[in-house]
Amino acid sequence: MIIKAILSRGFLLASTAIILAVPSSASAENAKANTLAEAVTSGKAYLKIRARYEGVDQANFTNKASAVTINTKFGYKTGSYKGFSGVIEFEDSRNLAHVNYNNTINGNIAYPVVADPSHTEVNQAYLSYSFEGTKVSGGRQSLNLGNQRFVGTVGWRQNDQNLDAVTVVNTSLKDTNFFYGYVWNVNRIFGNNSPAGDHSSNTHLFNLDYSGVKFGKLTAYAYLLDNKDVAGFSTNTFGVRFVGKTKIAGKTNVLYELEYANQTDAKNNPGHYSVNYFLVSGGVGFSGATLKVAYESLGSDNGTASFKTPLATLHKFNGWADKFLGTPAGGLDDLYITGAYQFDGAAKGLKAVVIYHKFTAQFGKRDYGKELDAVVSYALDKNYSVAAKYANYKTDTWSVDTQKFWLTLAAKF
Repeated sequence: MIIKAILSRGFLLASTAIILAVPSSASAENAKANTLAEAVTSGKAYLKIRARYEGVDQANFTNKASAVTINTKFGYKTGSYKGFSGVIEFEDSRNLAHVNYNNTINGNIAYPVVADPSHTEVNQAYLSYSFEGTKVSGGRQSLNLGNQRFVGTVGWRQNDQNLDAVTVVNTSLKDTNFFYGYVWNVNRIFGNNSPAGDHSSNTHLFNLDYSGVKFGKLTAYAYLLDNKDVAGFSTNTFGVRFVGKTKIAGKTNVLYELEYANQTDAKNNPGHYSVNYFLVSGGVGFSGATLKVAYESLGSDNGTASFKTPLATLHKFNGWADKFLGTPAGGLDDLYITGAYQFDGAAKGLKAVVIYHKFTAQFGKRDYGKELDAVVSYALDKNYSVAAKYANYKTDTWSVDTQKFWLTLAAKF
């Protein structure tokens, strides 16, 4: 507990003092320095700003939610001195207009939820030491493992999910990337003022990637979650994943994903169950276009318990209307078709994606509903982008009809 307190509190204060003393006109990221002072001043400052309108029309509410928010991140990455480097990042999210939405802590329960409460916090603050193909980092970190199905920052929301952790990354073996993380606290998207904002943890994360296979990348993982605040989130998950593509002609590639995992209850979890996860995806990519068909199954143990992914970037999966952020007790089968097109020429930077989902129960084969998602995004240049996004969920037996619309403007420097 003493070590955790030093890392999570003392380190944050020390890092804050360092960054406030550093001039903003810093240069190359992770530059090798001859002195500690040079490492601190030869780093790189960065700024990210994202303004968003989010509207929610949900059938069980008379009122429609309407949120206008802005997220600002300011960070600094030091140079490297004898293998040591550091990162500090501050994050602020604000409401810019009338609060006609439930941000989960403002008490506006007459409106649908838009989970973007106002907050200011230290978003990242960690020290790293690199040596012989190994990097060890300690402190508050943004961690995205693989496709973020199990561990991610939930970067879609205006408050990141970050982990207070010690991590080890090793790349000394050819074509191999090994990751280990010990997590003692999860800083969730609901902010510091929410009782659900932090989860105390005693979690171990293992992830091994091997890219020496000709047709793709093979991943094996073990995520051993011990959540001290929500016992139902304590689980042991072991899985394997293979993802890749194969060129068949010119610019045409066959795309494929295969994944399997098994999950059981762990530690303080009061349940006793074993459930499986499957993902099968196949498609084709050609001349900027992509078409994929996928089937994802989050299993159920006879309708009493279901597969859980509490550290995931959940918005990426099972529909953007966010009706399945928690897996139903009967599990979830998601059959979905994705079509995407990346424009070139005069319209370079423009991208369109359409996804259709059909949701059913894994146990009992009950129809939950269906959803149509679409997004059009445009990167004006390396600094500025804009996106319009839409989700339309139609219920059969799960939740209620829901439509959501987002308009996002972003800048990074």
